Amino acid sequence: MKISTKGRYALTIMRHLGRSYHEGGYLSLTEISEREKISLKYLEKIMISLKKADFFEVQKGKDGGYKLKVDPKDITIGSIIRAAEEELDIVDCVKSGGCPNKNNCGTYPLWKGLSDEINDYLDSKTLKEYL
Repeated sequence: MKISTKGRYALTIMRHLGRSYHEGGYLSLTEISEREKISLKYLEKIMISLKKADFFEVQKGKDGGYKLKVDPKDITIGSIIRAAEEELDIVDCVKSGGCPNKNNCGTYPLWKGLSDEINDYLDSKTLKEYL
């Protein structure tokens, strides 16, 4: 498993939104793009994935941007990365839906256990811890 730049930048975006959460204002992607030196177009693509997870609200206009709906202490790192990457499983055979041969596979329990450990670890960490 390798977390792509999409997953890493999703966490970067969420860290910025998390920092501004208690200020109550909206943060623009342009501002994040300039601070982090990441392409605005790429951040916009990532926001489409994050929007499906319903982490933030959007306001259009001059003072618009993005603002978290949820307290950073209630958002797990796992949920952010899964929103961007979709799956965090170590190998294809343990993805949701499972492997049709898992009952006869001697290595399936190893891969499933490792995948569970990774997901459990990322779900035990909150956005607030990394602000």
